Amino acid sequence: MSPAIGPVLGVDIGTSVTKAAVFDARGREIAVASSRTSVSRPQPAWSEADPDAVWRAVCGVCRYALARSGAEPADIAAVGVTGVMVGAWLVDSAGALVRPPILWDDGRALGWLRRAEAKTPDFLSRVFASSGSVMQLGCTLPLLAWLAEHEPRALARSAAVLTAKDFIRLRLTNTLGWDETEAAVAPGSAAARDFDLSLLPMFGLGEYCGLLPRVHRSEAVAGAITAEASAATGLAEGTPVAFGAGDTPASVIGAGAGAPGLACTVLGTTCLNGVVVDRPLFEPLDLGLLFALPGDLWMKTMVNVAGTSNIDWCLKALRPDLAEQPRRFEALAACAEAGGVGAGGVVYIPYLSPTGIIAPRIEAGARAGFFGCEPGSRSEHLVRAIFEGVAFAIRDCYAAIGQPIETIRLVGGGARSPFWTQMIADVVGVPIEIPAGSEFGAKGAALIASVAAGRFSSLAEARLASFELDRRHEPNQALRAEYDAAYARYRAASLGSLDLIAPAYR
Repeated sequence: MSPAIGPVLGVDIGTSVTKAAVFDARGREIAVASSRTSVSRPQPAWSEADPDAVWRAVCGVCRYALARSGAEPADIAAVGVTGVMVGAWLVDSAGALVRPPILWDDGRALGWLRRAEAKTPDFLSRVFASSGSVMQLGCTLPLLAWLAEHEPRALARSAAVLTAKDFIRLRLTNTLGWDETEAAVAPGSAAARDFDLSLLPMFGLGEYCGLLPRVHRSEAVAGAITAEASAATGLAEGTPVAFGAGDTPASVIGAGAGAPGLACTVLGTTCLNGVVVDRPLFEPLDLGLLFALPGDLWMKTMVNVAGTSNIDWCLKALRPDLAEQPRRFEALAACAEAGGVGAGGVVYIPYLSPTGIIAPRIEAGARAGFFGCEPGSRSEHLVRAIFEGVAFAIRDCYAAIGQPIETIRLVGGGARSPFWTQMIADVVGVPIEIPAGSEFGAKGAALIASVAAGRFSSLAEARLASFELDRRHEPNQALRAEYDAAYARYRAASLGSLDLIAPAYR
């Protein structure tokens, strides 16, 4: 295959926002488009997508990004697709959906999982031994187990189960399949980078193994844009499309962190922190997530379930006066800066999720809260404590991974705040690098497509050729002792040792 020379388009299907971005030959963002879609919650803990709305969003953002880029459809050398991982998108033999797609954050399988654990106490540990990941309720296998119990007719009518990006790629190319990054966390086998069929009987799914499609390398060509998809998206018929990767692996590739030893933090609604390794890493046992990355790499990850959502809550609950300002986040950061290092002794635990935490330990009942407040505590101390709390949680996550890190590449909405990213460098004690660009999931999908189209010989080459640094924050060693003391107070509060907090700052 001769190397492709035109721009590449990446599509990123989020839970509620779908994006497309066009990148030039050096991986620089040329144009971006986004479209919001709604999530249906027909019952408590359920989370389902409207597939027609998602497809319309994909078509719209492809057309808009293409128009904004100034490129002709025939100029696009390849298309890459990424999206929210796992879930269950059931299709029949004609590729039509059998029921509404179930998303990754669905919790309907909780009752089924409790019964499975009661029957087999080491159930989750056995799953972890293969996948290297703490299993989430919205993973594909527990959802299929729930469907087998409650909607067996839907499974009987199904020919395959897909994920969000695999369904959209099917619509683009008529090609059925999974990629290895998603199969490994279905849950599957992290070492084999594939489904683990030996797990199916544990989920009561032995008779449904035919629903699992063939697994392919992310950077393999899946097919080409069909005539029907061309009419809908504006992309040229025959444009090659890669199998792609899940959104977390794609974002890591897009951030330029796809090499052993590099660390990557995605500071978005959730806060994901990981270290890239050249082999599957199963320790610490029964804790964290292990992602297979395109290019025969893995990333050991710890996730604080609430990231920038803490800042959104802060604006609503503590500084509603700033909430409608156009530069509200900058104004909030200025307020936090006035609180000073250590927030006047106030500690905030950023566990702002109704499902608790999964790192640095698993605790469903963990919740957010302030500690150490006194009559002299001011609003800027509380705001500062929230920014610091998320930074301390990032330090906690990397400590739990237990791998040496020299630099962290940080992307996501939190990367837009130089104040916050400098704080994270000071707290963790390593440089923080902010890559240029904004849509790293779409960029990762585009780089994967570039390899599939022959522009690069490998993802390692694509990463080196496309990485561009926006800014770098060196840790301020003069603040190290103060932040270490504040981190000790945070640890005491997060572990429930409340009697240790007050003496630490008085």
